[in-house]
Amino acid sequence: MNNPMPDAGAAGRTLRARVQRLVESARFQNFIIAVILVNAVVIGFETSPAAMARAGAFLMLLDRIALGIFVVEIGLKLFAYGWRFFRGGWNWFDFIIVAIALMPAGGGLAVLRALRILRAMRLISVVPSMRKVVEGLLRAIPAMGSVVLLLALVFYVSSVIATKLFGPAFPEWFGSIGASLYSLFQIMTLESWSMGIVRPVMEVEPNAWLFFVPFILVTSFMVLNLFIAIIVTAMTEGEEPPSPLPIKELTQEMAALRAEIAELRAARGR
Repeated sequence: MNNPMPDAGAAGRTLRARVQRLVESARFQNFIIAVILVNAVVIGFETSPAAMARAGAFLMLLDRIALGIFVVEIGLKLFAYGWRFFRGGWNWFDFIIVAIALMPAGGGLAVLRALRILRAMRLISVVPSMRKVVEGLLRAIPAMGSVVLLLALVFYVSSVIATKLFGPAFPEWFGSIGASLYSLFQIMTLESWSMGIVRPVMEVEPNAWLFFVPFILVTSFMVLNLFIAIIVTAMTEGEEPPSPLPIKELTQEMAALRAEIAELRAARGR
């Protein structure tokens, strides 16, 4: 008596393999990218009262269609990969964004309607080049921890010095460590640092540049550039070098070359 279970299992595996090839195909990925871009534009139009007055119903319909496509995509991947789907961090990223879009946006959860624009962030997981950039940033986080601690130490020491030196004359900017930290952060970003803070301070303390100029050189031009160096290094190290041929294939190619050389020598000997 034949058992139909193996045939059913084989059919299921075949169907999963087909669905997996579908979701991994370039056409399917390009289609999802197009849907993400169109959906991002639609959500942007929804912020315009004029656009909503003219085509609000159509825009909402496009939004629901895009959400339906994303749900179908996640469902196909769950069917194709099974529990292996949740082993990938990017799959979790897509799943959470789509799940947020499915949550009711009424009452206290009305803010979730604004979070629908997060669907545009799915481009990061779909576009390989963008995914590599984010992965490089994530790899750089451990190394950036030391730079952050160094920058925090520089800021704390500088804020204490600035509070002692300039606090009595400029309490709004340097009256406390918190105020000094904020003012020094503004100086580090070079946002109106000269005319807004340093020159008024120098009118009272002419030698104040001896403090501010080294602070800018250390924070803006040295420490912050360390962040860029760490990120570039992490992204460079993340690039996989071209894999060499396996030893077995090299051995086979060498054997074939030796056989050809032997045949050529034999032909000459004749």
